Amino acid sequence: FAMGTRELYDYISDNPYFEFHPSHYTNDPFIISRNNKMVAINCAIEVDLTGQVCADSIGADIYSGIGGQVDFIRGAARSPGGKPIIALPSTAKGGSVSRIAPLLTPGAGVVTSRGDVHYVVTEFGVANLFGKNLRQRAEALINIAHPDFRAELRKEARWLNL
Repeated sequence: FAMGTRELYDYISDNPYFEFHPSHYTNDPFIISRNNKMVAINCAIEVDLTGQVCADSIGADIYSGIGGQVDFIRGAARSPGGKPIIALPSTAKGGSVSRIAPLLTPGAGVVTSRGDVHYVVTEFGVANLFGKNLRQRAEALINIAHPDFRAELRKEARWLNL
């Protein structure tokens, strides 16, 4: 899709450098994976210590749609040399809430399952979760959480047997 000025539409019209396709094509993981070294960067509202990603709601309150997040994550994962990435700031609400959470907020939907998540990025680093067990995932995610929340996240991880 394109959204903009009349000048943009005129530029795109009949321009061979632009292609438009229906979403069942553009969001097909097998089509996406044909791009070598495909990097898919998707956002999240929160990620729990096992790597589950909520990207569409804050608890039970719907915030946005799921879009093609899972399609692009899976497509990039299948792409030769591809990298599926979930990126989010480490905190919300002015730094008072960690977006790396022990568990997803009650009512939150899992948009991307922990089995599909490879990389999670915050301003504090990168957690490579691919092929890791749950305890290793929790530790990697705690290491990229905001430092103010790491001790509490470690305590919660122990309580959850992670």
